[in-house]
Amino acid sequence: MSSEELTTRMLDLAVASQAPMASQISSSGDLSSEGGAQVTCFSEDLHDVTLHFQIIRMSKQIYAWIGCNQSAKFGHLYAAATTRLGDGVSVTSVLGGTSDNTGSSMARRLVLKTGLNIILACNIPKDSPMLEAAAERKLVEKLRSLGYIRSKPVEANASTTC
Repeated sequence: MSSEELTTRMLDLAVASQAPMASQISSSGDLSSEGGAQVTCFSEDLHDVTLHFQIIRMSKQIYAWIGCNQSAKFGHLYAAATTRLGDGVSVTSVLGGTSDNTGSSMARRLVLKTGLNIILACNIPKDSPMLEAAAERKLVEKLRSLGYIRSKPVEANASTTC
């Protein structure tokens, strides 16, 4: 069996179904109690391209991978975390890419939305801003449905009438 065929078969196993699939790898519901992780994998057809997603939620961070079509490439890897002072976010390219790539911006926004450290591996075709935006939107939707996105407090209406 060739390396390419093995890779293809492994990818087929990972994304055999278009329906969302999630599995819990922890004996309790509390991820922080035993260093457990929650793994979620799903695929979406967006703009005539199949995107595959994998989310691994650990106690204080989220690892997310976005892959395109039948490619099992790892892509660029970014790490993002909040800074100690203020509401800033630091992002670095760990593998490939530069700080002006889409993955860097996506990782920064995910930290702001989740309040957790983010490790993001992104394999989206270059020069596809619509696909990049759709991929981020789907990832955020899934993170929200899993309860990983902090809900913003409802602000009272500050306007007054005279």
